[in-house]
Amino acid sequence: MEEVKTLSADDIVEAYGDLIFRIALQHTGNVQEAEDITQEAFMAMLKKMPFESAEHAKRWLIRVTVNKCKDYYKSARRKNLPLDENINATYFQQAGGLEELGKLEPLDRNIIYLFYYEGYSAKEIAKMIGKTRNAVNIRLSRARDALRDLLDEGGKNE
Repeated sequence: MEEVKTLSADDIVEAYGDLIFRIALQHTGNVQEAEDITQEAFMAMLKKMPFESAEHAKRWLIRVTVNKCKDYYKSARRKNLPLDENINATYFQQAGGLEELGKLEPLDRNIIYLFYYEGYSAKEIAKMIGKTRNAVNIRLSRARDALRDLLDEGGKNE
């Protein structure tokens, strides 16, 4: 595994920029907010450098991004966004994902994204989002059930 200490901040942004942006976008459903959160995560990274390894940097960035997304949901700026800026379902449809995925709770979307799209285990996800492994497994199971119900419901409407 390549040491991040030999990588510059530009190398880290190049390697993980798209991943961090996708996590922020699927969490917020808003391109501008996702860009802001991505920028905030990388600004925090500059203060934290250097990291033990490339994997450590990646996991740290994911954790910071998830936390910044949580802050977004608590903030007043979210409450002031016009409805047409909330592109959640459209994003998932255009990104080749399921429109129904955008209807899940943000934490459930994050867990599904990290588990299925990034290949992290429940234990690794638990560390990243500050939950127990058991809590991640329960949310993953419930999110799968909810997604299955949404897909079944969508099929009946056609």
